[in-house]
Amino acid sequence: MTASTFIIADDHPLFRGALRQALVGIDGEQTIIEAGDFDTARQAAVQTPDADLMLLDLAMPGVSGFSGLMALRAEFASLPLVIVSASDDNVTIRRALELGASGFISKSAGIEEIRAAIETVLSGEISTPPGYQDGQETDPDVADLISRLRTLTPQQSRVLGMLAEGLLNKQIAYELGVSEATIKAHVSAILLKLKVDSRTQAVIQLGKINMAMVA
Repeated sequence: MTASTFIIADDHPLFRGALRQALVGIDGEQTIIEAGDFDTARQAAVQTPDADLMLLDLAMPGVSGFSGLMALRAEFASLPLVIVSASDDNVTIRRALELGASGFISKSAGIEEIRAAIETVLSGEISTPPGYQDGQETDPDVADLISRLRTLTPQQSRVLGMLAEGLLNKQIAYELGVSEATIKAHVSAILLKLKVDSRTQAVIQLGKINMAMVA
């Protein structure tokens, strides 16, 4: 009998409970780690490098929109990340997959559907909600932006997300436990990679990716 390690990253205890219930029904022995914010989720991934899968809420304390997915994808390249979100329109699902998610689960899904999606990802396939249609082509400009966003390092993705939340360099430095000079260097690198001239323009670029979630 195989043993699996799962990380549930969601700030709602009741929904974490539902996800845990779905995981418990999967064959084999499970170790389930729960995290209620992004930093705890990241630390769980650091401490369990052999984790089989992370279920990641797009809207959690510590991240803005897809910035958490981008940061984790950059830092933990081999960890399957399955997005769990109440924003389950086709564009949001497609954006998540383009940014490296291994699957997408709607928060309106039932336990059996959630379990089936997880098992699909564990088998090495991509899982999307029933009814998802990927017929629409991504705008070339958006595709180029996504490609550039995926070049950001984990820390740069975090910094960009915090810029989007309106935090100043000093505040970001405090939150990440680094110097303000380090944050300035990250911001400069972000501007270069996104081909923009200011932090405001960088936030606007991230907003183009996140806009489907608030539409």
